[in-house]
Amino acid sequence: MAQHTDIARSAIISCASSPDHFRNRTSATMNGTASNGKPRSEKDATLMPPPKTVAGRALGNDLHSDSHKKSQASRDGVGFALTDTPISTAPSSPHVATSQASTPGRVRATTLDIPGLTKSKVSPDGRIAQRDLGSKLVIIMVGLPARGKSYVTKKLARYLNWLQHDTEIFNVGERRRVAAGKSPAAPGRHRNSSVQQELVDSVRRLSVSVGGMTSAKNESVPAPQDESPPELDNALPPPVMPTKILVNGREDESAVLPDEPAVVPASEAEAQDQERIVEASPEPMDQSANFFDPQNQKALKLREQVALETLDELLDYVLERGGSVGILDATNSTLERRKAIVDHIQKRAGPELGVLFLESSCEDPALLEANMRLKLSGPDYRDQDPVKALEDFKKRVALYEKSYFPLGEYEESLNMPYIRMIDVGRKVVSHQTHGFLSSQVVYYLLNFNLSPRQIWITRHGESKDNQAGRIGGDSELSENGHRYAEALTRFMNEQRALWELNQRQKYMMSQMPPRAGDSTPPNPSYIPRDRPRNFCVWSSMMQRSVQSVEHFNEDDYDVKQMKMLDELYAGKMEGMTYEEIRDKFPDEYATRKKNKLYYRYPGPGGEGYLDIINRLRTVIIEMERMTDHVLLVTHRSVARVLLAYFRGLKRDEVADLDVPLGMLYMLEPKPYGVEFKAYRYNPKSDGFEYIPDFQLQQATQL
Repeated sequence: MAQHTDIARSAIISCASSPDHFRNRTSATMNGTASNGKPRSEKDATLMPPPKTVAGRALGNDLHSDSHKKSQASRDGVGFALTDTPISTAPSSPHVATSQASTPGRVRATTLDIPGLTKSKVSPDGRIAQRDLGSKLVIIMVGLPARGKSYVTKKLARYLNWLQHDTEIFNVGERRRVAAGKSPAAPGRHRNSSVQQELVDSVRRLSVSVGGMTSAKNESVPAPQDESPPELDNALPPPVMPTKILVNGREDESAVLPDEPAVVPASEAEAQDQERIVEASPEPMDQSANFFDPQNQKALKLREQVALETLDELLDYVLERGGSVGILDATNSTLERRKAIVDHIQKRAGPELGVLFLESSCEDPALLEANMRLKLSGPDYRDQDPVKALEDFKKRVALYEKSYFPLGEYEESLNMPYIRMIDVGRKVVSHQTHGFLSSQVVYYLLNFNLSPRQIWITRHGESKDNQAGRIGGDSELSENGHRYAEALTRFMNEQRALWELNQRQKYMMSQMPPRAGDSTPPNPSYIPRDRPRNFCVWSSMMQRSVQSVEHFNEDDYDVKQMKMLDELYAGKMEGMTYEEIRDKFPDEYATRKKNKLYYRYPGPGGEGYLDIINRLRTVIIEMERMTDHVLLVTHRSVARVLLAYFRGLKRDEVADLDVPLGMLYMLEPKPYGVEFKAYRYNPKSDGFEYIPDFQLQQATQL
């Protein structure tokens, strides 16, 4: 004891001479008295139940208190911090797996996978390997109707697919309309016939308790605000399944729920009530606000079935069909529904599969009103009286609002990753979004806006190398190319003025009450309407592109050159014709023709289409962020990739897209997609002509 101070030696001797000190202290604690013999205060945190927070009231203390149990004493009086001896975590002896038992695999690193820029033995093309579940992602949408969830999911899926991360949306509303007989089934959609009964029971309890409604005999008795909603007499309590949440690669024990015995249906009628609805209803079911009333048992059964089948379809896509990201598009408005979803995902996929909650909410009344009006043209209210349809839709939203619980406190207590998007990009809250794909989602959403604007894309005017049929190079414009540049400037001046006039007329027509055929912008513009919108002109740094924008007045337009818009560099084949490449490099010619998207030209600096995608990522994000018009004057490969993003083209359509000289494409973001128009330059009239019903085509030659 020589190494201890006098005070330390005194304390050690005192404790050694009083072996009953700790035992008396523990006994006093268990009997509700302090060590000095006085009754313990009612405010003693070690004996108090967890406080009834907002999340506790929504879930009930039986569920919510699980995250607090580690701070409570056990029946034996142990569990206090710094007083008990920790149990060894080392195994007593090595375990040897038998031939029948599988050796548990390690949790693999979840680092970045970028097609074209990374590769490994399990992923030679850079796409996420099927075994790397930790790198995949399930996005669970959260939010009331008319909050822009579907708009966000469609844009997000389009962006991730453009980055070559296979992404698919699973919309519960679409499946609901099919099951109710309102819409035909989508062709080619894989359906899983296996539905877990535990989750069926849990979702039934959720749906029945929407809005805190009780059975008819208890309908007039309101539930206390600090208690969870009462159950219907014939409602089944939810099974409590263990949820495994990984925090820094380890399981968070506070998220594990206790096991409870399974509940068996009390009657044969109840068991029959759980039969699955596989086919669409022979008679269309009413889809008005009454359909979402929790007292509507037939609709309740249909909605819970649809939600479960849609979730299982998503998991099949990610786990079995090579998908990287699955997006569940539904309201998922209560804690219990979200907990049931996580339970089911963890039960099927294990703890490695990433789960990200994404909530879209609206605090701006004008934005919310505009979103609700846009719903009138949706599939549930199409061809209905707009005034009555709007009234019915608001009733539907009111049913959800009674039990709606936003993301926040509960998810943070369990370290669940989530993103809250408010007013479609005005404010973004991120929590524990550490994964590679999750970070890509956050980055994209941070640059979101719904401001009405136009995006124009065209190739440069004809160059001298174009006349000779040579690829690449940095030649100047031909005489025809200079004429095209002058005509392009005149046409943009005309279209800019015309757009401002149309926007003023649209704003004047979009007043309340709504009228049949009325249209409205996706959200109120935050830019003052007393001045015209700015117009940017971007070109590449190559001569033929720079010369194509030289006639724009820089007092009226913001002209800028970007290296990211340069043409694909062909390496050692730069400046050759395709016939010369075929004759001198027949193997390379055949390889490129077989798969142009993944082909990269040989030689120093040689590029491929995947390289173009990755260097255009910052350009895409900037166009999503900005609220101004923009004209991009670029090259064939770059124009193909840009159009593929805005049009949501499939992977095999990108590299062979027909984008000839003299074509000008206009894209205007809309609430349900992108409005697309095409114009062709006419050398005889020296102007541009609109092409009605234009569709992008595949090129017939290289």
